[in-house]
Parts: sequence; structure tokens; C-alpha cells
Amino acid sequence: SLSSQSFPMLVLNNSNAQPLICFLTGIPGLKATQYWISIPFGLLYVVTLSGNSVILFVVLCEQSLHKSMYCFLSMLSVTDLSLSLCTLFTTLGVFWFEAQEISLNTCIAQMFFLHGFTFLESGVLLAMAFDRFVTICDPLRYTTIFTNARIAKIGISMLIRNVAVMLPVVLFVKRLSFCSSMVLSHSYCCHVDLIQLSCTDNRINSILGLFALFSTTGFDCPCILLSYILIIRSVLSIASSEERQKAFNTCTSHISAVAVFYIPLISLSLVHHYGHSALPFVHTIMANVFLLIPPVLNPIIYSVKTKQIRKAIIKVLIQK
Repeated sequence: SLSSQSFPMLVLNNSNAQPLICFLTGIPGLKATQYWISIPFGLLYVVTLSGNSVILFVVLCEQSLHKSMYCFLSMLSVTDLSLSLCTLFTTLGVFWFEAQEISLNTCIAQMFFLHGFTFLESGVLLAMAFDRFVTICDPLRYTTIFTNARIAKIGISMLIRNVAVMLPVVLFVKRLSFCSSMVLSHSYCCHVDLIQLSCTDNRINSILGLFALFSTTGFDCPCILLSYILIIRSVLSIASSEERQKAFNTCTSHISAVAVFYIPLISLSLVHHYGHSALPFVHTIMANVFLLIPPVLNPIIYSVKTKQIRKAIIKVLIQK
């Protein structure tokens, strides 16, 4: 595996005539078994791409699913597909072909889309939480609140938010100078990795990174939590236990999707901050698994838990 001692220490910036090269890393300390370990990752990518494509195809083709809840579900599937494709080629390229070189500009572009789609997924989950809140707490106004035009505006506003928070992050990364060997600690490019390689002051980059995180997932998570507090309060006021059970059942898929997104994210943050004694390959495997868990599990969750999606998939398969 590559190590920082293998390359000369140079002061470089992104305005040099020659393009700067970064070196991606596979699984530290497990190079001999890296190929075999990567096979499950390859299978997870296959499940991700096929599962989310099926969900997207079914929602688009089945007229009965042209409702706001399933519009948001199709947004989630598009986001999961995009997030997986962001890292697919570099991760499998490193694991299978040892293709570790990536230009700095390509690395920055990957970082932009990787974090952008992660933040977008958080935004979609917030929109879905609002959808569940209105369904249960104000059902009579549901169709007037979630019109096609408003759903489109919600989607566009989430895209604008992501570009607005990520553009300064990218611009300030491009201004950095680098004086290390440019060896990254993952098989893909992320913001923390890149700014740690800089030999210039990166405090502004750290602040911008934290601002991007707290203005997206840091804002969305409490709002989702608040929506469910209000939902639970509303459901508990229903006299019939059967109606209460029915109301809670409409939320189980979304609660599961929120859990598989935020629990790995929080776990990875805790490992990075407090798991300094952990072996390097633990960090690497967790970082890769975090990116794959939500895209892999979301289509499975919605196929199993949502009767309408399950029936539509069976209908499409029988027709085929």
C-alpha cells in the first residue's frame, strides 16, 4: 500500500502547469486479502443499483404511485443511485485494479458530488417526514399542500441549498497549497481528507465544512425528530387502538430509512473522533459501509414495508 514516505514532500498548488495527482487508498494492512474483501462491496453496489432502479422504474410506470409520498421516494432512489455512482468506479478501481491515481480536480469534483448527494438525501428524508406529518396530523389539507408544483419546488430548493453550501467549500479547497505526498486515506475523495493534506492554513476550510454539515444534516435531523414528536402526540390522541396502529404503520418505512442514514453517519463520526486506537482498516471499512448501507437498504425497506410498492413490483414482474 502507498505510504507518505514513498513520495517526495513538495509544495504544490492547483494553479501549477502540471495537474496534481492524489493517491487513493484501499484497505490498510489487508492488501493480500483486499481483492476478496472487495467482492462483497461489489455485490452491494449491484444490489444498490438494481434495487433503486426497480423502485424508480415502478414509481414512474405505475399510475397508482403518482402521489407525493412516492414522488419523494423516487427522489430518494435517484439520490441513492447518484451517491453510489459517485464512488463506484474509484472504490472498485482501487480494490480490483489498484488504480490509485486521481487528479486533484477530479478528486474535488468527486468530493462535491459525494457530499452534495449525502446532504441531498438528508433533505429528501426531511421532506418525507413533513409528508408523513401532514398525512397524519392534517389529512384534509394533504392534497392542497402537496401539489405537483410544490413538490417540484421542494426538490429544486434542496438542490439550490446543496449547491449554495458546497460551492464555497470547493472554491476554498482549490485555493489550498499541498506539501505532502497527496495520499488519501479512503478509496474516494472527501473534504476532511483533502484539507488535511494542505500545508497552508485550512481553518477556513474546516469552518466551511462544519457550516455545510450543520446547515444541512445538522438542521434536518432535529426537524425530523420534531415532526415525529408531533406525529406521536397526534397519534396518541386517537381513541381507537386499531387506528393508532394503522397510523404508526404508515411511518415505519420512513423511520427505518432515517435510522439507516443517521445511525451509520453518527457512528462514523464517533469512530473518527474517539476511535484513535482502532486499526486503520476499521476506519476504512466503516467509511465504505456508511456510504453503501442507506442505498442498499432503502429499496429493501420500502419493498418489504410498503404494500403498494410491493404490489406494484409484483405486477411489473408478472407483466414482464
